[in-house]
Amino acid sequence: MAKKFKRDFVDQEALDDPEMIALKQLSPPKTMPFDITKIGHVVLNVRDVEQSAKFYTQVLGFRVSDVYPESMMPGRMVFLRFNRDHHGVALVGGSEREVDNSELHHMAFQVETLDEVFHARDYLEKNDVDIEFSGRRRGGCQVAIEFRDPDGYFLEIYCLLDQVEPDKEARPPNEWRPVASLEHALDDAPPGQNVTLRDPSLRR
Repeated sequence: MAKKFKRDFVDQEALDDPEMIALKQLSPPKTMPFDITKIGHVVLNVRDVEQSAKFYTQVLGFRVSDVYPESMMPGRMVFLRFNRDHHGVALVGGSEREVDNSELHHMAFQVETLDEVFHARDYLEKNDVDIEFSGRRRGGCQVAIEFRDPDGYFLEIYCLLDQVEPDKEARPPNEWRPVASLEHALDDAPPGQNVTLRDPSLRR
């Protein structure tokens, strides 16, 4: 299990360290012959493919595009979609090891409105899913909830992620507004972020 840490802490002194500045200044060569536009899909090894497929369809609302039987993929495989792409997540069953998120930290799924993040919090709780974090992240300033799937994979539902034009700078850390609740995310927004709920009754 990952070590717990405060999400509302911005260490400006460490961010100003030359090594951190050098990391942030890394950029692709101007002669790059291709341009990656999105992460296409993620494939997860799971213990029980049926249990996990039920979670992703019934709790997160994904749809099944295709399945592979044992003869085509040991453990069986389920291809799941959440937009027009054939699959954004795929599951391969038969995993025997416990997930510790040492290789994959988390996956994040975007929704289009802030109201949907609030609805997702309520819906997940009604389905006995423990919300491990809700509020606003630091870099990117997205408003999010975080939780785990049946195998322990760390997942995020978010909206309002900062958009950065090519060759522009991301929002500076002094404009981040990390907070540890959705309600606080409404009350302390970074410059330019519209946190108006269409349905104010979603607040707690």
